[in-house]
Amino acid sequence: MKLVQESSKTKIVNNLIVGILAIYGISQKQFNLDEPSLFHQIVTEFISPMQKGLANSKKNLSALWENYLSIVNTSKENVVLKRKISRLENDLTNMEEMRKENLRLKRLLHFSDDQPYKKIMAQVVGWDSSNEFKVIRLNRGSLHGLKPMSPVVTDHGLVGYVYRVTENYSDVLTILDQNNRVDVVVERTRTHGIVEGIFNFKCVLKYITKNEPIEVGDKLITAGVGGIYPKGIKVGMITDISKENFGMTLSIEVIPSVDFHKLEEVLVLIPSEEAVSASTDPVSSSVTKESQI
Repeated sequence: MKLVQESSKTKIVNNLIVGILAIYGISQKQFNLDEPSLFHQIVTEFISPMQKGLANSKKNLSALWENYLSIVNTSKENVVLKRKISRLENDLTNMEEMRKENLRLKRLLHFSDDQPYKKIMAQVVGWDSSNEFKVIRLNRGSLHGLKPMSPVVTDHGLVGYVYRVTENYSDVLTILDQNNRVDVVVERTRTHGIVEGIFNFKCVLKYITKNEPIEVGDKLITAGVGGIYPKGIKVGMITDISKENFGMTLSIEVIPSVDFHKLEEVLVLIPSEEAVSASTDPVSSSVTKESQI
């Protein structure tokens, strides 16, 4: 029995000694790396550049793809921005046109406030191209209160008079037409004459004698006779004076005050009922004449 116990103790001691020696041996073991062989070196030197190139290619492709996506997104943003800019430019253009139109309309509305006329605003929608722009068409007619023989003006001066009216449109015989004769007064000298249209957007002043002190630059206004045009509306300016070979009158060229090339809006003057009754009532006419005397 004692022999068995001693043998078991001996085994345990031996196992402990072996374990301690094994651990000590492992801790003291040195791992030596083998030198690469010639074949391994050749393969490494051959494959490494390829691996480096593949890595760089992958990196470049990734950067290229990112740049492409960035360009696509930027291109889409540019398209959107261009559309916005185009809309804004159109809005600015429309606002500028509205501003200019409002200024023209304000000038027309404040024109001739002291005249006893009802004012009707109208736009030029057409012209008689076969007649060298001597007849213009307005977008207002009898439904809007327009009547034949109504004077048509702008803030710059006289345009003509309404000679034909339909329900929604009317035609104006301008002062450029030979059939429209306007009684005028030279503003500086108070000399009377007749303005008639000729050609090339010009007029002539007729029946001015050679002894009248007329000069280039003199301005002409309506004389207020003839029953169509009120007195004092600008008609034009004298630009050339020449003596006729025969007769006692001068040949005088006139440029209208209104630029018919840029005519867009006009003002039609409709006589008020008070003005019409005053002009037709003999009693009121005599009273007016006596008051003037």
